[in-house]
Amino acid sequence: MDPFERLRDGSRWMWSLGDYGDLARYLQPHAEALAAIVDIRPATRVLDVAAGNGNFSIAAAQRGAYVTASDLTPKMIELGRARTAAEGLNIDWQEADAEQLPYPDDHYDVVASVFGAMFAPRPERVAAELFRVTKPGGVVAMANYARAGFLGAFSDLLISYSLAPPGGVELPSPFAWGDPAEVQRRFAGKTSSLRLESRTIRFAFPSMDAGFHFWERTNPPLMALKMMLPSERYQQLRTGGAELMRAMNGATDGSLVLDSEYLSVVAYKSQR
Repeated sequence: MDPFERLRDGSRWMWSLGDYGDLARYLQPHAEALAAIVDIRPATRVLDVAAGNGNFSIAAAQRGAYVTASDLTPKMIELGRARTAAEGLNIDWQEADAEQLPYPDDHYDVVASVFGAMFAPRPERVAAELFRVTKPGGVVAMANYARAGFLGAFSDLLISYSLAPPGGVELPSPFAWGDPAEVQRRFAGKTSSLRLESRTIRFAFPSMDAGFHFWERTNPPLMALKMMLPSERYQQLRTGGAELMRAMNGATDGSLVLDSEYLSVVAYKSQR
């Protein structure tokens, strides 16, 4: 099997784990902020790539847009359909890979991905696909985790306990999408203007224990490692995670506050 097909299968399995809805509630205000920056208007044609359970799709639909929500993982599509139906929104959910989107060229006014497409293994293909399906003069918008802050450090810890990718494939860090210079390089020659802004997500919990239990329920890479690692090895990871949270805790009252930076990206596709 092609190593990238094995990676896709592994991603579908991993992102089906846990209670993503609890994590999505922390991310929702940042999806709404990106929709506001892009200034989505009624009848705008929007594609949400790697949509998760629909944070950006919902924000766009509430502004009157015609929204297609896509994700690689069937479980996410199931969650998204249920959530958007419960909110009474008409959003078209479809299974799609960010590296090979099944949509025509120059089709959407806005193509967005909020903490989603950054996890696809081949970023150059993702960048090409995002711009391919965007109309000339349209917008490609992203929110991408950066290395600075808790999530970047926690990801490095998880990677140190992870198995090598199949077939000896060398994968760039998804957090490179949070580096302004890297986004400029990947989008070079595709944009007429590019706006990059560093922002912060804050995760707050009543205690250290509550914080770690949250990540054990909602973080698919951590949940996958808990299933795959021997018990003793996982306990070492857990100890390292607790030490990291303690070191990065911004609270002094016994609670836990963890800040993570991300990059807000708004790019206008060049006219023909």
